[in-house]
Amino acid sequence: MIKSKIMKFVLSASFTTALLTGIGGGSVALASTLDYNNTYGISHITHSDMIKIPGQQNNAQFKVPQFDASTIKNISSAKDYDKYGNLIDLDVWDSWPLQNADGTVANYHGYNIVFALAGDPKNGNDTHIYLFYQKIGDTSIDSWKNAGRVFKDSDKFASNDAILKYQTQEWSGSATLTKDGKVRLFYTDYSGSPEDGGSGAGKQTLTTTQINMSQPDSNTLKVDGVSDYKSIFDGDGKLYQNVQQFIDEGKWSSGDNHTLRDPHYVEDNGHKYLVFEANTGTDDGYQGDNSLFNKAFYGGSENFFQTEKDKLLIGPKKQTASLANGALGIIELNNDYTLKKVMKPLITSNTVTDEIERANVFKMNGKWYLFTDSRGSKMTIDGIGNKDVYMLGFTSDSLTGGYKPLNGSGLVLNMNLDPADLTFTYSHFAVPQPESNTVVITSYMTNRSFYTDHHATFAPSFLLNIKGSKTSVVPNSILPQGQLTTNK
Repeated sequence: MIKSKIMKFVLSASFTTALLTGIGGGSVALASTLDYNNTYGISHITHSDMIKIPGQQNNAQFKVPQFDASTIKNISSAKDYDKYGNLIDLDVWDSWPLQNADGTVANYHGYNIVFALAGDPKNGNDTHIYLFYQKIGDTSIDSWKNAGRVFKDSDKFASNDAILKYQTQEWSGSATLTKDGKVRLFYTDYSGSPEDGGSGAGKQTLTTTQINMSQPDSNTLKVDGVSDYKSIFDGDGKLYQNVQQFIDEGKWSSGDNHTLRDPHYVEDNGHKYLVFEANTGTDDGYQGDNSLFNKAFYGGSENFFQTEKDKLLIGPKKQTASLANGALGIIELNNDYTLKKVMKPLITSNTVTDEIERANVFKMNGKWYLFTDSRGSKMTIDGIGNKDVYMLGFTSDSLTGGYKPLNGSGLVLNMNLDPADLTFTYSHFAVPQPESNTVVITSYMTNRSFYTDHHATFAPSFLLNIKGSKTSVVPNSILPQGQLTTNK
């Protein structure tokens, strides 16, 4: 046989694929008997869309603005006592505003309210939700006051909830102002190490409570405790991976990354929903080598599918791709905020990334817009670097899909500073401003514990224009740190 036409076979325990070496020295991937094409009735973040991103991301349309480090301030009110009783400055990272059911910023008795994760810079496990408030019309970062932690340490036991008693940290979520003027919080109950009272497997549970508030005087808001504190959803295994599946696969030693977090509240036609970050389950495209043969996860032509599949099968990112089954899930709630119905994901990122964070969805000008944050270091796409962080976006005519990528690829924002840079930003969150066809983008700035004098803080906000399926950063639109709205 002529060497240039010899079939070369690549074998593993779970697949067989063939490469035909051409006369010119190149390789053309051939179809495998394991190939299949199954969308599971769900939209997907595909390789053919994502591979466009490296060629787009340096355009001004997508770049997070450059911020002047000399102007960045810590949140002056972000203080609390450490476990030794010392008053300390807190790191403050992921944050989200109190919103109306349509996603716009709520007016709570003349105040803007923001919930944020905060903790001791010297203790990486210290992660709790704090409530910050600011009089509407004020914009400076120093105008944010701190009402302190939402929960007392004893609240998780007083609820008599079988899952909550193992909570060790409080992770991100959302908050809505109900029709009767109450503050309803949704967040992620995280259960860490047994030494801290946790379950030991990083269990994450979508959780809710009503926050009881008072105004001792005209300049102060106070948290008076919580009520109706309960777990909602921790995965069904079929549509969304649960922690037991993660445990059975070997937990972190397997290379897997279990997620079930960031509940975002939204209403549509009188129905209540939570959209959240998760991983797919056994009925909608689970992880594993078999997923690498599903054309639906790649998109594009047959040749593109075969070529990209081959890169993964014989490349260094094979395991990452095999375990990648990120999802933006959705559940319907009863009127009392208990689970009513588990629904198929809005979109998944199988073979692309295992982690699509900060689920955020709202309706604007008759279209639904779905956003998520993700890190290049956890992606399998050529040309995307470890320092790249992204906000990705999708649009649909209905809340439940099908979602198509904004800007032809899904790219909305890119930031690729060194993580040690003071002006590094992440956890980008879109707050709709319907009157101007824009959203205010909020985020946090400065990673935890990188500096002794600078702490993780509210980043300067900026504007993003949305027009149909196109978005663009508005030039010269930088706003004060933590600003939520352009409407004065």
